[in-house]
Amino acid sequence: MSQQWQERIRPARLERRYEFADYQSLRDFLDRAADISEREGLYPDMGFGRDYVNVTIHADEESNELGDQQRRLAAEYDALLDTEQGTH
Repeated sequence: MSQQWQERIRPARLERRYEFADYQSLRDFLDRAADISEREGLYPDMGFGRDYVNVTIHADEESNELGDQQRRLAAEYDALLDTEQGTH
């Protein structure tokens, strides 16, 4: 998980903004992120525009702390960006 993720305490969550060169790159990222979310059973909040997406990964409802699953999802999203752009 990159240092660009911001960890918040109340409520417990991870936040990050990804920026893209164009809309098609953004769409590719969102499609692949959706596949990962389906596989992991975690569905973060996402808000996006033409060339960016803001991602918020919340702690489980039963917990007030982020767990390994949330941190792993963040790392997998970072890896998607590495694959598509060669950088964070």
